[in-house]
Amino acid sequence: MSAEDLEKYETEMELSLYREYRDIVGQFSYVVETERRFYLANSVDVQVRDSGGEVYFEVRMSDAWVWDMYRPARFVKSVRVITFKDVNVEELEKPELRLPEEGGPFGG
Repeated sequence: MSAEDLEKYETEMELSLYREYRDIVGQFSYVVETERRFYLANSVDVQVRDSGGEVYFEVRMSDAWVWDMYRPARFVKSVRVITFKDVNVEELEKPELRLPEEGGPFGG
Protein backbone atom coordinates (compact mmCIF):
# COMPACT_ATOMS: atom_id res chain seq x y z
CA MET A 1 0.00 0.00 0.00
CA SER A 2 1.46 3.33 -1.01
CA ALA A 3 1.58 6.41 1.22
CA GLU A 4 -1.04 8.01 -1.03
CA ASP A 5 -3.36 4.99 -0.65
CA LEU A 6 -2.94 5.07 3.10
CA GLU A 7 -3.71 8.79 3.24
CA LYS A 8 -6.81 8.30 1.08
CA TYR A 9 -7.97 5.43 3.32
CA GLU A 10 -7.52 7.52 6.49
CA THR A 11 -9.35 10.47 4.92
CA GLU A 12 -12.28 8.22 4.01
CA MET A 13 -12.36 6.75 7.52
CA GLU A 14 -12.37 10.22 9.10
CA LEU A 15 -15.19 11.34 6.83
CA SER A 16 -17.17 8.23 7.75
CA LEU A 17 -16.52 8.90 11.45
CA TYR A 18 -17.67 12.51 11.09
CA ARG A 19 -20.90 11.34 9.40
CA GLU A 20 -21.51 8.88 12.24
CA TYR A 21 -20.91 11.67 14.78
CA ARG A 22 -23.31 13.99 12.95
CA ASP A 23 -26.01 11.31 12.90
CA ILE A 24 -25.80 10.44 16.61
CA VAL A 25 -24.79 13.65 18.42
CA GLY A 26 -28.45 14.46 19.20
CA GLN A 27 -28.70 11.32 21.34
CA PHE A 28 -26.16 12.58 23.88
CA SER A 29 -26.13 15.23 26.61
CA TYR A 30 -22.41 16.03 26.91
CA VAL A 31 -19.29 16.51 24.83
CA VAL A 32 -16.09 15.59 26.69
CA GLU A 33 -12.64 16.44 25.39
CA THR A 34 -9.49 15.04 26.96
CA GLU A 35 -5.90 15.33 25.78
CA ARG A 36 -6.21 12.13 23.75
CA ARG A 37 -9.88 11.59 22.88
CA PHE A 38 -13.22 13.18 22.17
CA TYR A 39 -16.39 11.63 23.65
CA LEU A 40 -20.13 12.04 23.60
CA ALA A 41 -21.85 10.87 26.78
CA ASN A 42 -25.12 10.98 28.68
CA SER A 43 -23.52 11.05 32.11
CA VAL A 44 -20.18 12.61 33.11
CA ASP A 45 -18.40 12.81 36.46
CA VAL A 46 -15.03 14.58 36.71
CA GLN A 47 -12.98 14.22 39.90
CA VAL A 48 -9.74 16.11 40.56
CA ARG A 49 -7.25 13.82 42.29
CA ASP A 50 -4.00 14.62 44.08
CA SER A 51 -1.31 11.99 44.44
CA GLY A 52 1.76 13.27 46.25
CA GLY A 53 1.50 16.75 44.75
CA GLU A 54 0.70 15.47 41.24
CA VAL A 55 -2.79 16.53 40.16
CA TYR A 56 -4.75 14.42 37.68
CA PHE A 57 -8.34 14.07 36.55
CA GLU A 58 -10.50 10.97 36.76
CA VAL A 59 -13.38 11.14 34.29
CA ARG A 60 -16.21 8.61 34.39
CA MET A 61 -18.77 8.52 31.61
CA SER A 62 -21.72 6.29 30.85
CA ASP A 63 -23.59 5.64 27.63
CA ALA A 64 -20.69 7.07 25.66
CA TRP A 65 -19.45 7.24 22.09
CA VAL A 66 -15.71 7.54 21.39
CA TRP A 67 -14.24 9.50 18.47
CA ASP A 68 -11.63 7.00 17.36
CA MET A 69 -11.52 5.76 13.80
CA TYR A 70 -9.39 2.73 14.69
CA ARG A 71 -11.80 1.44 17.32
CA PRO A 72 -14.19 -1.26 16.00
CA ALA A 73 -16.86 -0.51 18.64
CA ARG A 74 -17.27 3.18 19.41
CA PHE A 75 -20.32 2.85 21.68
CA VAL A 76 -19.42 1.98 25.28
CA LYS A 77 -21.65 1.47 28.30
CA SER A 78 -19.16 3.01 30.70
CA VAL A 79 -15.65 4.40 30.47
CA ARG A 80 -13.09 5.66 32.98
CA VAL A 81 -10.34 7.99 31.78
CA ILE A 82 -7.32 9.20 33.73
CA THR A 83 -5.64 12.31 32.35
CA PHE A 84 -3.02 14.76 33.56
CA LYS A 85 -4.24 17.59 31.32
CA ASP A 86 -7.41 19.64 31.60
CA VAL A 87 -10.76 18.09 30.75
CA ASN A 88 -13.35 20.09 28.83
CA VAL A 89 -17.00 19.15 29.41
CA GLU A 90 -19.80 20.91 27.56
CA GLU A 91 -23.51 20.28 27.88
CA LEU A 92 -25.19 19.97 24.51
CA GLU A 93 -28.30 21.97 23.74
CA LYS A 94 -31.35 19.83 23.19
CA PRO A 95 -33.78 21.19 20.62
CA GLU A 96 -37.20 21.59 22.10
CA LEU A 97 -39.90 19.18 21.05
CA ARG A 98 -42.13 20.96 18.57
CA LEU A 99 -45.75 20.03 18.04
CA PRO A 100 -47.04 19.90 14.45
CA GLU A 101 -48.75 23.01 13.20
CA GLU A 102 -52.50 22.98 12.61
CA GLY A 103 -53.41 21.22 9.42
CA GLY A 104 -50.27 19.08 9.61
CA PRO A 105 -50.40 15.31 9.54
CA PHE A 106 -51.58 15.10 13.17
CA GLY A 107 -52.93 18.62 13.68
CA GLY A 108 -56.65 19.37 13.67
